[in-house]
Amino acid sequence: MSDPITRRRFLGSAALAGASAASVLAETPAGKRTIIDSHVHLRHGNAAHTEYSPEVIVRTMDQAGIDRSVVFAMSTTTKHSIEMAEAAVKRFPGRLIPYVYALPSYERPALLEMEAALSRGFRGIKIHAGECTLAEYVVDPVLRLAAERGVPCLIDFCGKHGDAQRIAGAFPTARVIVAHMGKYLCTDGGLIDQFLALAEKHENMLLDLSGVVLLPKVEEAVRRIGSHRLVWGTDGPDQKPDTASFARRELDKIERLNLSEADKTNILGRTISRLLKLQSA
Repeated sequence: MSDPITRRRFLGSAALAGASAASVLAETPAGKRTIIDSHVHLRHGNAAHTEYSPEVIVRTMDQAGIDRSVVFAMSTTTKHSIEMAEAAVKRFPGRLIPYVYALPSYERPALLEMEAALSRGFRGIKIHAGECTLAEYVVDPVLRLAAERGVPCLIDFCGKHGDAQRIAGAFPTARVIVAHMGKYLCTDGGLIDQFLALAEKHENMLLDLSGVVLLPKVEEAVRRIGSHRLVWGTDGPDQKPDTASFARRELDKIERLNLSEADKTNILGRTISRLLKLQSA
């Protein structure tokens, strides 16, 4: 259920997200918290380019108690990335939400491919500094497109605070989600503080909590910028020890925090639901 592939470009679609999103949320029983995983890979950016089928992702969601997931593929061409997300959403239209994976370059910005995908139902854009330079001549057209279309841009800055600072200031109307609160599995509290201070200064910045190991920083983020600007994700699937246990462990991290139920509800689904316009809010 995991296979690998390759890397780099864009084109594709999925207009199924809107109506099905509303129906799933409408069917949620009163009093039940809607759980949305905002960071799920059809293909990872790891050395093995680990790939997971939509069937494995949805089975994991069912076992972990997750209602919906945002999905995208890395380490492949942009075109194939969109095709993978589109196929996954067609297979599970009420459960999966597609993001465009941006692999722009100076020679070929791929904007037409991205525009086509966004016009056909993709709800956001993903950029990873490990596969794409964040230089202004490459990523700025992508941020401009995100702002124009009103879709969020999930960016893994890989700890590059200076790039995040530039983008936050240059695109005040773009909704930028900082993956992993700045850096995956970061144990440097000072670096996370820099990204938190940046979010405090720029209201267009949100923080993604996947891969965060300094959990007191999550509670601090709630106090400083509010749970309405924090989104939960697993950065899964992950087979350590198995995909369902990994997802439940990431969910439990939030449930165990010293936060109000309202804050947990925001983090675990309401914030991303409002951002992606999955329900009126």
